[in-house]
Amino acid sequence: MLNWNGRRVLAFCALLCVAMLAGCGHKLVAHSGESTVNLYADRQQFDKVTQMKSQGGAGALLGGLGESMLAKKIPGNTPVKVVSTDDEGAVVQVTQGPDAGVQGYVSKDNLD
Repeated sequence: MLNWNGRRVLAFCALLCVAMLAGCGHKLVAHSGESTVNLYADRQQFDKVTQMKSQGGAGALLGGLGESMLAKKIPGNTPVKVVSTDDEGAVVQVTQGPDAGVQGYVSKDNLD
């Protein structure tokens, strides 16, 4: 049986573990006055839109249209779980809100 000090230490350790797990979460970050983040089905779609937008002119216009068709808009500050990462971004799963369970690819600069 634990005495009072032992119970306090055990309770403190449990609280510390819960705080550490809660702090490991990530959130989506919207930039440039936007309130949403583009969530792509996969890295290939992200690359396709990025390439089209970087071409300028008609390619940029098509990239913008492709972005609106290929990407799901997720509100900024939405909690997500990182499934995997690469050099450009990460596959994430939305953990809370109306889009909970949705999985997709986001740019690294849209992830906190």
